[in-house]
Amino acid sequence: GQGVFREFLKSEFSEENIEFWLACEDYKKTKSDHLHCKAERIYEEFVQSDAIKQINIDYQMREATAKRAQEPTHTSFDEAQKTVYILMERDSYPRFLKSKAYLNLLNQLQTNTSK
Repeated sequence: GQGVFREFLKSEFSEENIEFWLACEDYKKTKSDHLHCKAERIYEEFVQSDAIKQINIDYQMREATAKRAQEPTHTSFDEAQKTVYILMERDSYPRFLKSKAYLNLLNQLQTNTSK
């Protein structure tokens, strides 16, 4: 399901949202001595204002996240991650549930279950 949702987001040019969310989940499991390196990578890839995969967060959130990433803890990206999750939950996911990709996935699962 996650792969199909990711492909849907890719078709909407918003796959950075799930990539950021997954990177944050991985970050939370990181050993303390590797936090700084991973925080820097996540910040550069998703948060900074000229990031290649820039996530859709407001200026205040971007600045606060940048500050937290400079002295990283396991919760440095929690607020930004929650914002991105809510964006997907309220915007992308309802459209996904109405998409052909989701309906095809449902059909496949129902076919496999009935075998």
